[in-house]
Amino acid sequence: MSIPISRQGLQALEAELEQLKKERPAVIQAIKEAREEGDLRENAGYDAARERQGLLEARINYIESRMQLFNVIDLETLEGERVMFGATVMVEDEDTGETKVYTLLGPDEADYSKGSISTLSPMGKALLGKEVGDEVVVDAPRGKITYEIIDVSFGKK
Repeated sequence: MSIPISRQGLQALEAELEQLKKERPAVIQAIKEAREEGDLRENAGYDAARERQGLLEARINYIESRMQLFNVIDLETLEGERVMFGATVMVEDEDTGETKVYTLLGPDEADYSKGSISTLSPMGKALLGKEVGDEVVVDAPRGKITYEIIDVSFGKK
């Protein structure tokens, strides 16, 4: 299985991984200090440090396990008429007339708050392979929403 990711997305994950690994010694030290305080059953500092260590290690393991699956794609080289990974797509809600712009990225780098969605999201799946003028229907919490694709472009990320 291959997971698409942009060059920039990979660099961001590599930086996050490096930062997480730098945090390890501080978390280990916090556990050691909390342990020295005595009774661990009622030691909130110890519990918090152990929880932080668990989250830290889980995230490190997750990122490291995904690294070998990534198919790195240079967004600057993409072009075409159809929606695919890396495309920036403008859609119009056919009921409300509201337009939205999304860039389709992989699940490990998509960030809705920054205007990107995963190719695996319901909207991403509906858009893949379509082109300007096509209609897509997306199952959303408020029901089925029909969008028309207004524009497909590349290289804006």
